[in-house]
Amino acid sequence: MSEEINHRRRHFLAVAGATIAAARFGTIGPANAQVAKAKPAQLPAIKPGTNTSFGALKQIDAGLLNVGYAEAGPADGPPVILLHGWPYDIYSFVDVTPLLAQAGYRVIVPYLRGYGTTRFLSNDTFRNGQPTAVAADIVALMDALKIEKATLAGFDWGARTVNIIAALWPERCKAMVSVSGYLISSQEAGKMPLPPSAELQWWYQFYFATDRGRAGYEKYRHDFAKLIWQLASPKWNFDDATFERSAKAFDNPDHVAVVIHNYRWRIGLAEGEPRYADLDKRIAASPVITVPTITMEGDANGAPHPPPNSYANKFSGRYEHREIKGGIGHNLPQEAPQAFAEAVVDVAEG
Repeated sequence: MSEEINHRRRHFLAVAGATIAAARFGTIGPANAQVAKAKPAQLPAIKPGTNTSFGALKQIDAGLLNVGYAEAGPADGPPVILLHGWPYDIYSFVDVTPLLAQAGYRVIVPYLRGYGTTRFLSNDTFRNGQPTAVAADIVALMDALKIEKATLAGFDWGARTVNIIAALWPERCKAMVSVSGYLISSQEAGKMPLPPSAELQWWYQFYFATDRGRAGYEKYRHDFAKLIWQLASPKWNFDDATFERSAKAFDNPDHVAVVIHNYRWRIGLAEGEPRYADLDKRIAASPVITVPTITMEGDANGAPHPPPNSYANKFSGRYEHREIKGGIGHNLPQEAPQAFAEAVVDVAEG
């Protein structure tokens, strides 16, 4: 994949204004992005699927959770935190992690709430999928690990999470890689109707809004996830072993509750918790992100995603957008690990 990236960094011209289809991801406001011109990362070539496992997972109490996470690289290396999305897990970064570890980074790959070995510390805690709650989890994890500042990178829920952290806690975010760009939104934005073709892409969100949908996801969560993988990455020929490694993460006892709440919250069908009300108010203003950022998009992403020209002016610091070619879908870190790892190194060291 490294041959398909423009290592000399082309200038990206921001186009003013938003498109209707980007409404799910937040409104567009003015900003003065500075286009990056970083040196190219020098990482060894790797074929996707080279690695199939992490070292022994670790557990740590952090905020409301006991978080399960993989760690690699030197303990005193610059920290990088990699965040997965739905319906995926830490194995999206199974090839990215050793690349970054070999480059000298301390790499942390946590299971989000409702996934894998992460558990709520109390049975009484509401199983909340609210985006600001997920972001607060990661800040709490950083506190528990005594990480003051880190480079954050993610896709899907993970990209939205790193966006929120970069916007609300910029002092904790050295730099950011975000697949599909600026994904901060609000319940009000989520209520806006889209053209039928765009609404069709969100079919699962409407399914999850029903009792039938919740019951269906509870019963068929593995089949459901596999279908999403196929639709979101139509050119990714993953094998059964690859899928099953990740599918185990959905057996988490809180998984269904967290996922259903997340998608119902987005369209205003479920309330959030008061403890996150101030954070929600701040992100509803669609804040500009000031930290150095590289956004990425695969050329075959079958999941809903905004066009790059709708969010370029949401980044006021050093900024670059990269399109990764070769039939790369929604799970970009796993489908194009070298490209993703190179972006992390470039934004962290640029």
